[in-house]
Amino acid sequence: MQSKFGDVFNKVRDGATAAGQQAGAMWKEGSSKAGAGSSNFMQSFSLPGEAQKAAKILKSFLADPHQPESALNSIPKAVLQRAKGLAVFTILKAGFVFSGKAGSGIVLARLPDGSWSAPSCIATAGVGWGLQIGADITEVVIVLNSDEAVKAFSRGGNVTVGGGISAAAGPIGTGGQVSASLANPAPMFSYSRSKGLFAGLTLDGTILVERKDANRDFYGSNISSTDILTGRVPAPEIASEMYDVIEAAEGLDETGLPSEAYVPTASGEHAPIPSQSQGYPAQPGSGNKTVFDAGH
Repeated sequence: MQSKFGDVFNKVRDGATAAGQQAGAMWKEGSSKAGAGSSNFMQSFSLPGEAQKAAKILKSFLADPHQPESALNSIPKAVLQRAKGLAVFTILKAGFVFSGKAGSGIVLARLPDGSWSAPSCIATAGVGWGLQIGADITEVVIVLNSDEAVKAFSRGGNVTVGGGISAAAGPIGTGGQVSASLANPAPMFSYSRSKGLFAGLTLDGTILVERKDANRDFYGSNISSTDILTGRVPAPEIASEMYDVIEAAEGLDETGLPSEAYVPTASGEHAPIPSQSQGYPAQPGSGNKTVFDAGH
């Protein structure tokens, strides 16, 4: 048993070290498999391209003020308003039984004055276990609910699924049940949308890595993710659309909307939001706990 644990540990450790190379290989090999969705995935991996991609993703996850009823199937306004940070990225998954994962995105943090920091680029890579057929592009938004979660991204190391900072599938909808879920939330709420067909979905083994090269190319120097996420770098104009999407969703008028909320399960079904006494499960509808760990 110890030998098996050692093998898994070594795979994760080696994956973190080689995450950049692995992501690059997956981008090339997976683009032809992802069909029509690949054009969005394969857009520029520069920070301007990532900011524009994040704006599009957030539009599909957050409520549209011009269509208030969209809040019933969106990340709740209350969740967004109390968020300490957001990580927005895409993952390309391809394989059968042993699946490769690679992707890219950005992370940003809430500043003390309530505004949002400049974005820091991240990349994803990893190997998953479980039945996964074909190729798929998954859009992911992780709401960072705690300062600890933000620090995990700002330390300049790797954030790896399977460690010490827990992440739960986040609530969807409006009303008192959402507010109750925020009384003692997990450090991270995860939300995902898949464009392709899958026999299974797992984030196990996914590694989130700071893309120092992309940050350096855009900001013009070797600025640390800590400086970016603590407001020492001005928010760039190129990311204004993304900030506008967030601000609009935070200002949504929920007057007259029904109180309807649920937690999406791994299979896409709607599960009720647990009461405070029940606690908040990491993966409703499954026995797996998804956690994140900041490595160095």
